[in-house]
Amino acid sequence: MPESDSGKVPGRRALLRGTVLATAVATSTGALASTASAAPADRGRPGDPQVPEPIPQQHPVTEGLLEVPGGALWYWDTGGTGTPVILSHAGTGSALAWPYQQPVLARAGYRVIAYSRRGYYRSSAATAGDPSAVDDLLTLANSLGVDRFHLLGAALGGFVATDFAISHPRRLLSLALVNSQMSIQEPDFVATLNRLRPPEFSNLPASVRELGPSYRAVDPEGVKAWEEISERSRSGPAIPLPKMVNRITWDLLEALPVRTLLTAGDADLYMPPPLTKQVLEHLPNASSLTFSEVGHAPHWERPSLFNSKLLQFLAGARFPEGTRC
Repeated sequence: MPESDSGKVPGRRALLRGTVLATAVATSTGALASTASAAPADRGRPGDPQVPEPIPQQHPVTEGLLEVPGGALWYWDTGGTGTPVILSHAGTGSALAWPYQQPVLARAGYRVIAYSRRGYYRSSAATAGDPSAVDDLLTLANSLGVDRFHLLGAALGGFVATDFAISHPRRLLSLALVNSQMSIQEPDFVATLNRLRPPEFSNLPASVRELGPSYRAVDPEGVKAWEEISERSRSGPAIPLPKMVNRITWDLLEALPVRTLLTAGDADLYMPPPLTKQVLEHLPNASSLTFSEVGHAPHWERPSLFNSKLLQFLAGARFPEGTRC
């Protein structure tokens, strides 16, 4: 691994800053910066919740601004002829938020695409007159020549992914929803969410709300890296919730044919495992995973384990009820 001019190996925060800055200035044929670093031999096995994981070297991508009605979406695309996987980011992220998943999926042979929704990093501002987020995603897929694809939505990105799956189920090979409330509008479900989130909750720092205590205790550099991406992703005014096509109800979910994966974290303050179990009861073609010592972002907090399970799911795996990892 290369060393800095001072002869010291750069820390993860510096490495991620390089990724973000390189992405920001990359040409259309450029690549995300290398963020590889070697984990010390005495730091345990990958996937251990007590062991920080380095960000892997990124796969080359092309990037661009895609014109959509009334605006533009920034995206990156690893290209190739592999089966496409489109990544829909959380409300605290953007297309920058997938450095752990991008190279792993690409190395497994998938064509990986991520984009920033309106109002997020490099995309145009969100306005009340915008089309739905589903329409934007459909425009992205059509413009990039993507017919059928796997769709992964994290947290707020899962709202869009669920809405898209209900609106265009034949376009999807599978649907992975990462710790997402899915914009479900059932009164009992909404009432439970409201009990979980008192008014003071929104005043907490985003990293405290979303990253689990185990992760924050053992990986302060990783927390800072996550915060840098979050700050860079949402540097402007408050962004409204994505405009939905459907009012998500149990009846709509019970009619959803797409093979689906739900993930949960046992320390998630937004979507704890009992709520995921409740949703699972209304999805006829779904299985679930609960990640131990994880908050709202298993793809960031325990990326090696998350990636291995995701690859199994994309390849067709279903997980037994109550699976914990």
